[in-house]
Amino acid sequence: MSRILLVEDETAIAETVLYALREEGHGATHCLTAGDALAAASREAFDLAILDVGLPDLGGFALCRQLRAGRDLPVIFLTARQEEADRILGFELGADDYVPKPFSPRELVARVRAVLRRAQPAAADETHQGPTAPGFEHDSEGMRVRYRGRLLELTRYEYGLLAALLARPGAVLSRAQLMDRVWGDALETGDRTIDTHVKTLRAKLHAIAPDADPIRTHRGLGYSIDTA
Repeated sequence: MSRILLVEDETAIAETVLYALREEGHGATHCLTAGDALAAASREAFDLAILDVGLPDLGGFALCRQLRAGRDLPVIFLTARQEEADRILGFELGADDYVPKPFSPRELVARVRAVLRRAQPAAADETHQGPTAPGFEHDSEGMRVRYRGRLLELTRYEYGLLAALLARPGAVLSRAQLMDRVWGDALETGDRTIDTHVKTLRAKLHAIAPDADPIRTHRGLGYSIDTA
């Protein structure tokens, strides 16, 4: 039985989500505020957190940072805000999914199931160890990537995306292939999720080498790691 932390200040929404989670067999703890959630997380180890972005005392993004400090906790955001900047910020924080309101509790539970299922590291045969493209060093066992000698600070899915591209330098991987290899049976729209993560990953690479863009976009096809 997985332990789920639900942080939602709208009681009616929380009750429907709690019912759906418990019907699925999950243990669920509900908190109305970020403060209560931090206290609960200090007492119990959760397998996944569902966070409302608009909490009364501390925003869901800030709460996510604190909950994930020192541990890799899967997080799903619930929000009425659908702007691209908010989605990018959520994914930069390591969000595993981003569910806009209103939503179906049954769909949310299906997303929870998918996130928990794909929380395990990618299979070793999907990656290579050592240099795989100019400027990159990939330690697949340690799930670490260095770019031009500097260790990249990556979220779980940024790492999975980059590892999939590094596994086949120069090869074009479609969005569907990347979604299948990195996100498994996730329900979210593939194009939006892949493109958002490519954008955040490019920003981290650009911060190290402003003169380079090793991730190539192939319009209508997908992405590849440059081998030049």
